[in-house]
Amino acid sequence: MKNLKKLERLQQLHNLITVENTGTPKNLANLMQISQRSVYLLIEQLKDYNATIRYCRSRKTYYYCESFDLKISFSITVLSDNEVTQIFGGSYFLQEKVFVARLLQ
Repeated sequence: MKNLKKLERLQQLHNLITVENTGTPKNLANLMQISQRSVYLLIEQLKDYNATIRYCRSRKTYYYCESFDLKISFSITVLSDNEVTQIFGGSYFLQEKVFVARLLQ
């Protein structure tokens, strides 16, 4: 759940930066209900994705210097017992109920 919340916050921050309506870092932290340090960490994460972000003191907002878009999507798939159930080193394995039961012991 923690990762999901972080991705939601990252998307929220991206949306605010896109419309150039973030406010000061302190205001942004209050708006997003997180600490200022968390705001800075999210901005650094966007920069890790090659976003060029700057802060304008006169307009009091973060903005993108170059075109940047972030799309986050989630997918949930329910697998049956005979479908892919484990991933090991990038390889997928089909498993039987007996094998799964042994793994759980």
